[in-house]
Amino acid sequence: MKTKAALILLFVTFNLALSQNPLKAFDNLVGKTWSAEGTWGNGSKFKQDITFSYSLDSTLVVVEAMGYTDEAQTKYGNRNHGIRQFDKSSNTIKFWEFDVFGGLTEGTVICDDKNLFYRYSYGETVVTDMWEYVDESTYNFKVGIYEDDEWKQVFLKTQFHKQ
Repeated sequence: MKTKAALILLFVTFNLALSQNPLKAFDNLVGKTWSAEGTWGNGSKFKQDITFSYSLDSTLVVVEAMGYTDEAQTKYGNRNHGIRQFDKSSNTIKFWEFDVFGGLTEGTVICDDKNLFYRYSYGETVVTDMWEYVDESTYNFKVGIYEDDEWKQVFLKTQFHKQ
């Protein structure tokens, strides 16, 4: 009887831990490649193929992105390597995105159910990338200035589709 009670307690504890996973909003993205094409507000092309995976016992989300690797947008290849991690000390999800040009973008991710809002500084501007869940195979993707629950300016609007 004690063994059965211990197993039930272990099962309940395990399921509670899973339900409280701060990276849970990434579950639908992980293990898949997502593709999008579009046009930036300045007329340049946008094309990316992004693969998400968990690492370190699902405490990290690793992101590999293919995209244009030259200013002329003629070369397509490995463009970004990103990491998302829950930071217990600040109770936030942080991200780091390293690009082929030697740049680093870092900021925070806000999860709203299955929607993800990446916030980061780009020069003097605070930019938001939004992954808005549509269904298991589609996310609306928007990049711009998002303040007070409203888009003040949009630089890119497209959709990512599961491949």
